[in-house]
Amino acid sequence: MKSVHVVINPASGHDEPILNAINYAFHEHDIEWSISVTQKFGDATEFARKAAEDGYDIVAGYGGDGTMHEIANGIMGSKALMGVLPGGTGNGFANEMGTPNKLRPALDVLCTSENVRNIDIVQMEDSYFIQRLYLGIEPDQQTSREEKDKYGTFAYAISSFQRAKETTEFQYKLRIDETEYAGLAMKMYVVNAAQTGTGISVTGNFSSVDDGLLDVFVLDLNDLGTISSATDRMLNLSTKQSEDFIYQGREVTIETEPDQPVWTDGEYTGRTPVVMKALPGALSVVVP
Repeated sequence: MKSVHVVINPASGHDEPILNAINYAFHEHDIEWSISVTQKFGDATEFARKAAEDGYDIVAGYGGDGTMHEIANGIMGSKALMGVLPGGTGNGFANEMGTPNKLRPALDVLCTSENVRNIDIVQMEDSYFIQRLYLGIEPDQQTSREEKDKYGTFAYAISSFQRAKETTEFQYKLRIDETEYAGLAMKMYVVNAAQTGTGISVTGNFSSVDDGLLDVFVLDLNDLGTISSATDRMLNLSTKQSEDFIYQGREVTIETEPDQPVWTDGEYTGRTPVVMKALPGALSVVVP
């Protein structure tokens, strides 16, 4: 018999009878379960940590990528497995794990699957991220909850278009393992898990969530080569251009002038400089 604790983010994108579905699925499979409900950022991490300490076999998050980010941070260092119940706008991490995009089939995965995938997670000082880090977007420019509710996944494209005219270049110094790079950028990404909610991978076939490597690339509207190479990667085109402006390694240090806002898994986490490293296979996730 499994025991499962579900952390529910009620502010996530879907409007559906969550408790009914959870009760029906877990009762059908004779699974011991409990829930907690978040009210603010940070709650999911604390609830997940407490559930892991209490000995639950699986700690699952119902919500979007931000909720999954918090669950991963909460259970790191424990024996608990991570469960994914897609309830957000994008659900990129759920796509990465192959989790069904509907609640009931995703619950069935937690109840019946014996498959566990050991994936990489990225450590940045005393916190972690599972998908990607990016620079270059100030907090007041980020896609709002109201935009997500109104436009769904299209909200990200709309806000990106609106931000384009406000974005300015910054100087960067980048160290990946023992190699150093420098230049100008408007945005910079460090990718562990590349899938988005639309099913598009931001790095195409370059990234794998269990290869032990981080993928770093830069974008600059004043250097169309950076845009073209990123586009080729997203379209899975095996061109020479797709190999430009992307670097791989296990440990990454980023310094910028001026300092830049840092986002991990869609959550604002401070400003540069930042230091991070991949922890291969350190997070265990229940998958189909």
